[in-house]
Amino acid sequence: MKIVGISACPAGLAHTPMAAKALEKAGEALGYDVKMEQQGSMGQINEITKEEAQAADFVIIASDQKIVEGKKVIRVDINICIKAPEAVLKKCVAAVSK
Repeated sequence: MKIVGISACPAGLAHTPMAAKALEKAGEALGYDVKMEQQGSMGQINEITKEEAQAADFVIIASDQKIVEGKKVIRVDINICIKAPEAVLKKCVAAVSK
């Protein structure tokens, strides 16, 4: 089993590498091939390549990044934000105005 993932905590200093290392160690114990990318204040460490992501059976996102509670969260494809930013904003405003 091939698994890739990203770990990220709000500060990116302690929990980010701790989670990454714990999952990699657990994968080794279970006979899985696990590679975790760390993202935080230290930048990207152990970056996952496109080929590794495509070869993986699944992706783990280990993150406690917080969004302001009580706010609507709208997920938008990043490519659409680049290609049609005005349309994205208009659609989001319409969605929260309902």
